[in-house]
Amino acid sequence: MDYYKKSLVLHKKLGGKIGTKNKVAIKNINDLSVCYTPGVGAVSRAIAADKNLAWDLTVRKNTVAVVSDGSAVLGLGNIGPEAALPVMEGKAMLFKQFADVDAVPIVLATQDTEEIIKTVKAIAPSFGGINLEDISAPRCFEIEERLKKELDIPVMHDDQHGTAIVVLAALINALKVAKKDIAKVKIVLSGAGAAGVAITKILLQYGAKNIITHDSIGAIYFNRGNLNESKKQLAEITNLGCRNDAPAGRLQCERGTLAETIKNADVFIGVSAPNILTGEMVKTMARKPIVFAMSNPVPEIMPDIAKKAGAFIVATGRSDFPNQINNVLAFPGIFRGALDGRVKMITDEMKLKAAENLAKIVKNPTSKKIIPSVFDKGVMRAVARAVKNG
Repeated sequence: MDYYKKSLVLHKKLGGKIGTKNKVAIKNINDLSVCYTPGVGAVSRAIAADKNLAWDLTVRKNTVAVVSDGSAVLGLGNIGPEAALPVMEGKAMLFKQFADVDAVPIVLATQDTEEIIKTVKAIAPSFGGINLEDISAPRCFEIEERLKKELDIPVMHDDQHGTAIVVLAALINALKVAKKDIAKVKIVLSGAGAAGVAITKILLQYGAKNIITHDSIGAIYFNRGNLNESKKQLAEITNLGCRNDAPAGRLQCERGTLAETIKNADVFIGVSAPNILTGEMVKTMARKPIVFAMSNPVPEIMPDIAKKAGAFIVATGRSDFPNQINNVLAFPGIFRGALDGRVKMITDEMKLKAAENLAKIVKNPTSKKIIPSVFDKGVMRAVARAVKNG
């Protein structure tokens, strides 16, 4: 099937994929008077006296804003707000389909950090949560952190944390199948943008000790030049053999290209660019190598090439191969749990628990089944439980 052509036809026919639907039918003057004037005045007066009543009397209790500036959309890059809108519509559909959360796509005609923060704060009273989407690094880090501190509703940049949660869940099961310990494996990660930074941090929080993160230049290491602030932070917590205070002989300082650092790696995680990992590189990895090639639509290495080269477990971001690592497994449940629990902030502990709950859904993981299907009804509930009870 030509998904590109079919999608264009669908969008043109419908004029977008989502719309609003009334919960109450207005059939006569009495209905109109209750739902609008004069009846609605009583609701407004009640909320004016106690703003917290907005959570019980308005759509806020079940509504999330999906906010993007169009600067880092899928594999398309900086395509602007108008071109980002159909993707945000799709995100809103997924919220409704998998978690019954009403989501509103909002694209902004600015890529200025301060303007984005100001705008989101201004619209926040309409929403129970803010899902930031497709905002480029490193601006996305400051935007998320500022909004988390300055708003009293949950804010999450899904490209970071939704992806990280699902990667950790998949890796928990992959290591179980390969009979390897996360504290002992060498992990090489390609991509130091939003997803790469968040994946690195959550893996370290879960117990990983040896992570080598790459950007387009090569391995990131302590005191390497050409590092922005977020990459300097990565250099502090990864590739520890390069630090001045590194324990002697425990970890090597890894510098250079992916082809050099991938040697003897147990795990490769790619959130970067297509076709950068070759079969020859996979052959140099450790016994039972695990390859997560998640660049979309073309992965860092095609699964058949990775398998032929000896990869033990292969996962991608695509639905047409086994082991799809997709953040749709996380974000609907994250916000469902946040809304139901009236959670003000999504914490690191909640994210770790969400990954563990997600991994447990696969009772008997195999090399071809390390992550559940998005259509598994237990997925949303398991993730939501981690946040609501967190």
